[in-house]
Amino acid sequence: MQEEITKPRETLLDAEEMVLNMGPQHPSTHGVLRVLLKLDGETVIDLDCDIGFLHRGVEKIAEQDTYAMITPYWDRLDYVAAVSGDLCYVEGVEKLLQVEVPRRAEYLRVILTELQRIASHLLWLGTHAIDIGAVTVLLYCFREREEILKIFEDFIGARLTAHAFRIGGLWWDVYPEFETRVRDFLKIFPDRITEYETLLNTNRIWLSRTVGIGVLPAEEAINLSLTGPVLRGSGVNYDVRKAQPYSAYADFDFEVPLGENGDTYDRYLIRMEEMRQSIRIIEQALDGLPEGPVMAKVPKVIKPPAGEVYHSIEAPKGELGVYLVSDGTGKPYRMRIRPPAYINLQSLKRMAIGHLVADVVAIIGTIDIVLGEVDR
Repeated sequence: MQEEITKPRETLLDAEEMVLNMGPQHPSTHGVLRVLLKLDGETVIDLDCDIGFLHRGVEKIAEQDTYAMITPYWDRLDYVAAVSGDLCYVEGVEKLLQVEVPRRAEYLRVILTELQRIASHLLWLGTHAIDIGAVTVLLYCFREREEILKIFEDFIGARLTAHAFRIGGLWWDVYPEFETRVRDFLKIFPDRITEYETLLNTNRIWLSRTVGIGVLPAEEAINLSLTGPVLRGSGVNYDVRKAQPYSAYADFDFEVPLGENGDTYDRYLIRMEEMRQSIRIIEQALDGLPEGPVMAKVPKVIKPPAGEVYHSIEAPKGELGVYLVSDGTGKPYRMRIRPPAYINLQSLKRMAIGHLVADVVAIIGTIDIVLGEVDR
């Protein structure tokens, strides 16, 4: 790709082409991502993403550690949605073990992962908005996100890389005030979403920077294997929670918001509505929260029978999957990760060509990548 990007092409008024480095240290790439932009004036005519600056070899490390020891590495993939990463991995191991997780643990898992979805979307919205110039939205979003992080901190002991789950359930039950604090947050949050929308939905600058920018038709989104809000923004109705229900999601009533135009503005609206749907799910889970244990009986030394399994969840950024191969020992023979941010990143070139350099910032933001997951 880097060889192709250097080949000259016909330009406007025979002007000289320019190759511009955006990153790897750039505030709008939200991590160490290097984007080579080939420009005709300020118009993007080609680009290439150079990744790998954050590579840690998590999949290979997994072959050297026990199943339980691997779990914290998943906190560090999408490090702004650590709880979701944990859920994907432990459910994959539980499939190998054929362990039935207690219902109370399943409901608590749903509550925590949906809180994590809201926190992730709030971070996305705040940083996406400030990239485009809306500083106030960042402050508002971090105000609400802080309340979720406090709930995590008091339950898990960490705010960012929150290690919430264990193979078989939860290591301990929630603290007595947990339900009250979550309900208190849910009471105020719908009005706060309305505040964000009041600032942005009809703002002339926001509309000019998002409407019609990075349009991605449904067919191309499918062909690129995109998932999550990027796919649903193009009108494709696919959500793992509905298509292949896991944990306790089959017990809850919620809707999958879809876009119409497949542009940056639609993907913004999708994530705003997803936060409202997360509120619905959490409220139902709290209302029906069962009593009982939160941990299944699992052996102290976990040795799944020889076999293989693929398990995926609907993470905030899309379908996060794990492929595990067991050879009957206490360590996985192979572990491979399907990271939504990495796969969704390939849509950047398709969406950016023909737009201005300033629009690349908005398009990177609308994909919502995190480099810990892209590089692994």
